[in-house]
Amino acid sequence: MNRCLLTVFVLVVSFVKAQDQLDLSYHLPQNITYDLSIPTPESVIGHKIGAWHITHDKLVEYMKAVSEASDRITIEDRGKTFEGRPLLLLTVTAPENHENIDAIRSDHLKLMKPDSGSLDLESMPAVVYQGFSIHGNEPSGANASLLLAYYLAAAQGDDIETLLRNTIILLDPALNPDGVQRFASWVNVHKSENINPDPNDREYQEVWPKGRTNHYWFDLNRDWLPVQLPESKVRIRTYNKWMPNVLTDHHEMSSNATYFFQPGVPSRVHPLTPQKNQELTKEIGNYHAEALDEIGTLYFTEERYDDYYYGKGSTFPDINGAVGILFEQASSRGHAQETTNGLLTFPFTIRNQFKTALSTLKAAGDMRNELLSYQRDFFNTIRNENAKGSVKAIVFGDKKDQAKTYHLAEILKEHQIKFNLLKEDISVNGKTFEKTSSYIVPMDQEKSKVIKAIFEKRTTFKDSLFYDISGWTFPLAFNLDYSELRASGNVGTIVENLKLNKGTVSSKSNYAYLMQWHEYYTPKALAKILEKGIRTKVGMRPFSTNNGTYDYGTILIPVQNQKLDQDQLYDFLSEVAENSHVVINGVQTGLTEGIDLGSSQFKTLEKPKVALLVGHGVKSNDAGEVWHLFDQRYQMTISKLDVSYLKTKDLSKYTTIIIPSATLKLDTETINKLISWTKQGGNLIGYKKAIKWLTSNKFLELEYASATVEPKTVTFEQKADFKGAQNIGGAIFETKLDRSHPINFGFKDDKLPMFRSTKIFIKQDSLSYNNPIKYTEKPLLSGYISKQNLEVLKETVPFQVKKLGKGKVMVFTDNTNFRGFWFGTNKLLMNAVFFAKFM
Repeated sequence: MNRCLLTVFVLVVSFVKAQDQLDLSYHLPQNITYDLSIPTPESVIGHKIGAWHITHDKLVEYMKAVSEASDRITIEDRGKTFEGRPLLLLTVTAPENHENIDAIRSDHLKLMKPDSGSLDLESMPAVVYQGFSIHGNEPSGANASLLLAYYLAAAQGDDIETLLRNTIILLDPALNPDGVQRFASWVNVHKSENINPDPNDREYQEVWPKGRTNHYWFDLNRDWLPVQLPESKVRIRTYNKWMPNVLTDHHEMSSNATYFFQPGVPSRVHPLTPQKNQELTKEIGNYHAEALDEIGTLYFTEERYDDYYYGKGSTFPDINGAVGILFEQASSRGHAQETTNGLLTFPFTIRNQFKTALSTLKAAGDMRNELLSYQRDFFNTIRNENAKGSVKAIVFGDKKDQAKTYHLAEILKEHQIKFNLLKEDISVNGKTFEKTSSYIVPMDQEKSKVIKAIFEKRTTFKDSLFYDISGWTFPLAFNLDYSELRASGNVGTIVENLKLNKGTVSSKSNYAYLMQWHEYYTPKALAKILEKGIRTKVGMRPFSTNNGTYDYGTILIPVQNQKLDQDQLYDFLSEVAENSHVVINGVQTGLTEGIDLGSSQFKTLEKPKVALLVGHGVKSNDAGEVWHLFDQRYQMTISKLDVSYLKTKDLSKYTTIIIPSATLKLDTETINKLISWTKQGGNLIGYKKAIKWLTSNKFLELEYASATVEPKTVTFEQKADFKGAQNIGGAIFETKLDRSHPINFGFKDDKLPMFRSTKIFIKQDSLSYNNPIKYTEKPLLSGYISKQNLEVLKETVPFQVKKLGKGKVMVFTDNTNFRGFWFGTNKLLMNAVFFAKFM
C-alpha cells in the first residue's frame, strides 16, 4: 500500500472510531444550559447517541425515564404493534399548559368550527406532530428523537420557555417499532469495533425482508389514508384528537444523496391541496436551510419527491388544514459508509434530523399566528365550497356484500367523517341502494376534503410523473356501488356505533345448508368448514329454491354422511356463520329451479394447504399482503417457504403455492421440482414479475404485447421524464367478467375495477372462454396511463390459467391484495385457492 493511501485509510478509521466517543455537544446547541436533573440518553441506554443503533426497547426505556423526570412531558401508550411493542406518544409543552391541556385542545379544535373568528389566536399555542422512522431501516429519525426529547426536557433559557409556552409538541419517537427493532438488530450484530465503511460489508447489506416495513411487511407510510394497520390507527386517532398545524415525517434515502426537505416538485401537487399550503411549506423550508447551512450540510428541495398521494405522512396533513413536511436524509444504513459525498457517519445523519426537528419548532413558533390563521381559513373555505358545490352527498353500499361496505365505513370512522343511514331505498344511475346495506355521506362537514380524497376519480393530470400511485378511489378499490348525489334529502340517522352484521344460520335443516359466495368473509367460513372435515361442494351454476336465488359459486353442505350429527352440524355452522359474519340458509329439499342439489354441477371441495414463496428476489410488500390476508382476515394458515431452502422441502403436502411478484434465481433442480409438483396436481399462482419467470421456465405459454414510443423531440434533459411518463405507477381499470368462470365466483356484477401498476400486457387467448377477465373498451377509471399504454391495454387480459399436467398455473398481471385496502379483488385470489381444480 503506498504511503498516501495508508494515510487516508488511517484517517478514515480514526474518524469512524471517534464517532463512538461523540458526546452531546456534537448534536445539541451549546449557547444554553441544560437541567442536570434530566437524564441524558447515554445514562439510560448505556451508549452515546450514534455509537449503536437504538433498539426499540431502549428507546422506550429512555422515553419513560425522561417523561418521569420532566414536568414538561407526559407519555402515553396508545396501543400495540402486531409484535406487541408499545406505540408511545410524548406530549411536550410548558408545565402551565399541561395543567390546562384539555382546554387548550378544545380551543384548538374550534379552529375547524364556524365561530372560529372569535378565537384569540395570539393566546393559542401551535400544535406540531413530529414523527420518526416510519420506515424501520431509516433509523436516524428514531435515534434523533432521543436528542429531541432530551433537549425539550433539559434545555434552559428564555427561548425554550417561549417555545414551550407557544407550542404543543406531539413527539412520536418510532412510528414503526417492529421495523426499528428488526433493523437495529441487524446492524448492531454486524458492527465491528473498528468500523468498516466499505459499502460491501455485510453490515450494509441487509437481508430480506429488511427493516423498512412492519410485522406483515407493509409500508406504513402508504397507510395514512387507508388506515388498515394498528400503527396507523393510533397515529390517525392522535392526529384527529389534536388536528396539528404542522406534521413532520423523518426518512432516509440512498447513501449517495444529501438531504431533502419539502416543498417537492411544484407540478406534482394534488389539486385538493391549497396553494397557501405550498407557500407555507416553502417559508418553513427557509428555517431548515438556515439550520443546515450553519453546520455545512448539503441539501436540495423541489426535486424527486411530490405531494400527491394522500396516504403518505407528509401529504395527509394537506387535506386537513395543516402543513406536512417530508425530510429525507442520506442513509448510512449502518454506522458509517463511504459515499460519493465522502464518509457518511451515523451520528452525522442523526444530527441533521435533530437540527431540522429544531428548525421545524422554531418555524412553528415564529409562524404561529400564520399557521393558526391558515388552519382557520382552510375550514372556512371548506364551508364555502360545501355550500356552493353541486355534490351534496355520496352514497355507497352493496346489498350482497355488507362486510366490504362496513370496512369502507370503518375507514370513514377513523377519519372522523360523519355518515348516515338512508331514509329510504334509492336508485341512482341504474344502481339500487337499500337502506339496510348502504350509507350516505353528507358533504357539508369539516372533513369534506378527506371525503373527496377518498371518493374522487381523477384521470387528467398536470404532470405525468408520480412518486407513488396516481389513482386510489376507495369505492372502486372495494368494488362497491357508489354515486354522487345532487341533494341530501335522503340523509337518515347518523351512524354512531358501526358494527359488522351478525352472521346466522337461518334455520335448522335435516337435508342441506347453502351459503352464497358474495360476502367478503365467505372464504373464512369455508376454510373453517373444510378444516373441520365437513363434506362441502360448490355450485357451478345458478339455481333457485323457495327461500331465494343462488348465484354461481354457492357453497353446499349436505347434512347426511357427515362426521357431525344433525344437531352438532347446526351448532358448528351457527358458530362459523357468527364468527364470519355470513348467512347460511337451511333447506329442506334438493329440488330446485336449475341444478338440483344432487347434481354433478356441484363439485366436491378439498381442504386447501397453501404455501407462499418468500425470500431473496420476492417483493416483500406483496408477500406480506398475502400473508396478512390469510392470517388476519381469513384466519387461514399459510406456510412461508423461503426460496433458499425450497428444494430441500417436501411440497406434496401443499395444494397451492403462491409466488408474489418476484425476480427468482432458482437452480434447475428447484425449478424441475416445482414443475413436477404442479404436474402432479398442484396449483401454482404467480403475480406480476413472477409471470415472466414462469413463462421463461416453461410453466406456461403466454403471448405478450407492448407499447412502443419513439422519442422524436426529447432532449437529454427530458429523457428521465419521458421514460417515467411511460410507467404505470398505480391506476384503476375496468374489466369485464365471465361470471360463470370459477375465478369470478362471488362477484355480483360483470364489471370489476382492478388495480394495475405493471406493463405486463398478456394477449387474449384465441378461445373466448379462456379469457374470464378482460379489459373493457374504455378501461381507465382513475389514475394516469399514457395513451400508448392505454391502447395496448385494451386488447389484453389481467388473468390467465393454463393446465400443466394434472395441475394449474394461474397468473395475475397485478396485485389483487394491494396495500391491504383493495378489498374488492381479494376474492380473486381466494377463488384461485379454493376452485382451481374446476377451472
